[in-house]
Amino acid sequence: MLPWPEFWNHIPDADRQPLRECVADLLKTGAILGDEGAGRELFLLARDQYFSELSAWFAVLNIELVVDSERPILQARPVPGDCELVATFTKEETLIVLSLWRIWDEAMSEKPTAGVVLTTNDVWLKLRLFFDKIEPPTESNLDRILAKLRRKRLIRYQRHEDANRFGESLVEVLPTLPRAIPFQDLEAWEAQAALYRGEAQP
Repeated sequence: MLPWPEFWNHIPDADRQPLRECVADLLKTGAILGDEGAGRELFLLARDQYFSELSAWFAVLNIELVVDSERPILQARPVPGDCELVATFTKEETLIVLSLWRIWDEAMSEKPTAGVVLTTNDVWLKLRLFFDKIEPPTESNLDRILAKLRRKRLIRYQRHEDANRFGESLVEVLPTLPRAIPFQDLEAWEAQAALYRGEAQP
């Protein structure tokens, strides 16, 4: 194992491995979800004891740490600018991400809540509404894409145990998604969506 960094020498030995796990988790997935499993202890350690140290460390990478005001979520968010996150997805994945962002935005406009839960059928129908000239993903591809977004902690995804009822699988859009994709308003979303519809920009 590499030597412990000198600028963190004040951190007790007992906290060093958990702090390594916090950094690794934030770099790998972009967020620590403090309401499930071992994430609770890491979340509390990062938020309550070493938030300033972690914030300074991530600032070098031009990433800010954000603590959700309503839920136990700590997110590593690239400083807003060009939407680099979308660039890391395939076209099919991007269409799903854009659809989920729009679903979240519409839900927040109607009635701000702590989360947005819908079925995979709902996601598919919204995708067809937002991008009506584009062939939607197959069931297996939609399952793969949602699993990827779950690994990145942008959503929670619970696949239905009955393979014949895939459309009833549950998707919860987490607040990490709209923060990770910094569209300031619906107009900015439309400009990005138009690129995938093949529409000319004004």
